[in-house]
Amino acid sequence: MAKVLVVAPAWVGDMVMAHALVPGLVARGAEVHFLAPPSTAQLAERMPGLAAIHRNAVRRGHLDLRGRLDAAKRLRRHRFDQAIVLPGSFKSALTPALAGIPQRTGFRGEARFGLVNDMRRLDAHAMPRLVDRFAALADIAPASPRLLPDTKARRRLMAKLGIAGGPPAVALCPGAEYGAAKRWPAEHFAELAALCANRDIAVWVLGTAADRGAAAVIAERAPALDLTGRTSLTEAVDLLSAASGAVTNDSGLMHVAGALKVPLVAVFGSTSPAFTPPVGARAAVVERQLECRPCFARECRLRHLECLRGVRPARVFAQLDRLGLFDGGAKHSRQTNA
Repeated sequence: MAKVLVVAPAWVGDMVMAHALVPGLVARGAEVHFLAPPSTAQLAERMPGLAAIHRNAVRRGHLDLRGRLDAAKRLRRHRFDQAIVLPGSFKSALTPALAGIPQRTGFRGEARFGLVNDMRRLDAHAMPRLVDRFAALADIAPASPRLLPDTKARRRLMAKLGIAGGPPAVALCPGAEYGAAKRWPAEHFAELAALCANRDIAVWVLGTAADRGAAAVIAERAPALDLTGRTSLTEAVDLLSAASGAVTNDSGLMHVAGALKVPLVAVFGSTSPAFTPPVGARAAVVERQLECRPCFARECRLRHLECLRGVRPARVFAQLDRLGLFDGGAKHSRQTNA
């Protein structure tokens, strides 16, 4: 049995999409391990099919040669046959090379000649989706990424938060680490929350501590439970799995919700769903077509942010309605995810 080490990304959404490799590699008879940074290693705990998770405890954005040498020493004992390096940086290719893994596969990137000895050339036009690019490095077709909640941990968490046995809920996720040009305005989320509350749907606001400002705006204007900064990443996974629906930006939690098969509406601003679309049969994208987008900028270069401001809450609400959130579908979804 071949042993394959996947060097995983540091972004939450990219990490979710990295799971698209696992089913195909396992079906081919491989034992699949992930090497992941602290920012995303938790997610691997909810991924089916992985044999092991190795944490690469290095500081993000730093070379940290000693930390990479230590990780390489630990990995060497596993005698991997191949490393698939998903990130395009020099640093990400360094650890598997130091570990002496004989085949190190990756796309041509940042000064990686020698570190990556199975170098692939990326044809971005032939593979517009990131998930397809990841799978191409493993020479397989991509599977739909999956995350499996810990149902026992979820029950304990919901009891702790006082939401066990409550009404069906929609999770609003107003954050996006990439930048403001991916964040639907908090005022729009608040208006949507009020529309949901009028239909007897509870509202949970999920995100990191950095999203507390947006959550405060939502909670001031509509009935909503602010859970930002109160959950770990794995707890957010478990809690999202209990939601009857979710509304997100193009963010890590968008991909988490899709991998959990939660009915999902994703609002896209500066980025494009052609590159990182949400997965799942019950996922809808809402975007505004403008000449200036997609620009993939972190901040609006024209300073009007119309690609997001112009997406009205009523339009997002209508998409939730089409997904069945308000016609009995919410109850069904809650039971399905239980």
